[in-house]
Amino acid sequence: MPTIVFVSPKGGAGKTTSALVLAEQLARSADVTVIDADPNRPIENWSKGGAKPARMTIVADADEENVIERIEEAAARTPFVIVDLEGTAAKIVVMAVSQADFVIVPTQGSQLDAEQAGRAFRVIQQQEKMVQRRVPGYRLPFSVLLTRTNSAIRTRTLAHIEKGLIAAGIPVFETELNEREAFRAMFSYRQPLAGLNPAEVANIDKAVGNAEQLAQEVIRALRKVQQQSTPEAI
Repeated sequence: MPTIVFVSPKGGAGKTTSALVLAEQLARSADVTVIDADPNRPIENWSKGGAKPARMTIVADADEENVIERIEEAAARTPFVIVDLEGTAAKIVVMAVSQADFVIVPTQGSQLDAEQAGRAFRVIQQQEKMVQRRVPGYRLPFSVLLTRTNSAIRTRTLAHIEKGLIAAGIPVFETELNEREAFRAMFSYRQPLAGLNPAEVANIDKAVGNAEQLAQEVIRALRKVQQQSTPEAI
């Protein structure tokens, strides 16, 4: 039962949007618990629009005192657990990462964002070292998700940043979460993507297609991790 933790030390990187977009897609065919551990509770507030998918449960009382218990409880109830954390390297981030099966690091296509993402990588590395004391060779699966990108134009800066991440051995999703009005409108109207009104929000279909691509790639990554951790698959 995978627990997917979203970590981004820098605010405005699209962390909460990415978490909600993925959760909504997964909830189309599976039960999903979203642990809204951001102090501003953006996903809980979104759910007050009354259009939350039936297969999505939101837990909004997680803090650094109980986040491990909340994750364990959620993992016992639903096949997928998604954790949206606050945008700082606080104690709760370290604790949540300790329970992760996969970590997603949303990052905008700027050098500043890429450098700030290094703080998230250090948290992941620290967790690996702790587990390696008991499980030699352990690696915590993670990947960078480039966010708020232009679907029509790929800038040289973005290409340079992605190339640098890959050269440093940092995994990067092929799918990028594009800059779309529909992703912002989800929070404005408190609706899932499919519930937005095309008369009010442009290019909803393109946003849905982008969200589906992200969910499919995450599922493939999770299956790959499962296969690598199963002796029969080796």
